Amino acid sequence: MRAAAWRNDVESARKLIESGANVNAKDDTQQSAFLIATSEGYLELLRLTLEHGAEVNDKDSYNGTGLIRAAERGHGLIVGALLRAGIDRDHVNRSGYQAIHEVVWYGKDDAEYATAIRALAAGGVRLTDRSGSEGLTPLQMAQHRGLTNSERILTMLTGTPLPANPDTALLEAAAAGDPDRVALALRAGANIEARDDHQRTALLLAATFDHVESARLLVAMGADPDSLDDRHDTPWLVTGVTGSVRMLEVLLPANPDLAIENRFGGLSVIPASERGHVDYVRRVVQTGIDVNHVNDPGWTALLEAVVYGDGSAKYQEIVRILLGAGADKSIKDRNGVTALEHAQAKGQTQIVSILRGS
Repeated sequence: MRAAAWRNDVESARKLIESGANVNAKDDTQQSAFLIATSEGYLELLRLTLEHGAEVNDKDSYNGTGLIRAAERGHGLIVGALLRAGIDRDHVNRSGYQAIHEVVWYGKDDAEYATAIRALAAGGVRLTDRSGSEGLTPLQMAQHRGLTNSERILTMLTGTPLPANPDTALLEAAAAGDPDRVALALRAGANIEARDDHQRTALLLAATFDHVESARLLVAMGADPDSLDDRHDTPWLVTGVTGSVRMLEVLLPANPDLAIENRFGGLSVIPASERGHVDYVRRVVQTGIDVNHVNDPGWTALLEAVVYGDGSAKYQEIVRILLGAGADKSIKDRNGVTALEHAQAKGQTQIVSILRGS
């Protein structure tokens, strides 16, 4: 089981669990499958161990929790998952560090560690305790190490009063793309699924305006990527409209249902194909999304790329990508017209060649 965990071989781990393997069983270095998942950042494996009896407050050879291990490595998604699982937020390890100390003292001044810091804050950890070794607060640690971004985040989080209306503050921060204030609102008790007048959640607002850092934190803290607003849009679906691959990558670990449909009955690959978002289409077809899904008006992604496209290079590439992912060019629209016939009628000679040659 531990060997499968080190390989991040989730399928083998699942089969071993079904055969009776214990996710908490340790070797002589106090490593278990659960603890390995926390330190290595293996999110799917972590979820598997939690589903099968992981002792969330189990300790490693340094008397550290999985939260401390994940924080040290800057695994923001793991940090969020563990906090939501009820782990001891402020446990002190043998070195005298809590998770918030480890994320700063051993961390980097990059986006991953920033998410981990914000997730810890959002999850309610104590932010001003001094470390047992150096006697420094997390903010002082950041200053000592010259981590200017971490210093800025911690200064804001420790020096700003909690909002009086956390739900409103969360939605406003998400729309504005202010991940520090998103963390502060969650720390104050905001409902992560709070909605505005158009039934948009914080994650949907962040996705709509391509605020990646805010979305990354919200996903880490368990925001639902499939929540529908009053226009039947979800965070997933708006990424297809905007074509943001960065946002797509943020949402992917949330294990969404890619079959959620927009108000036209279409999956995110359809509006992305219509709008010529090449990189988005290239990435989303790798998820196993149904490229032959037909929306309510009777279009597939391939048909939309031809009918609403201009036949330029980006649409040619989208057609190639869709065909390579298994798009069926024989599917007809409601009028009985195929993508090839549409391309011929529109004079899209290059796309005609691609469709004929496929």
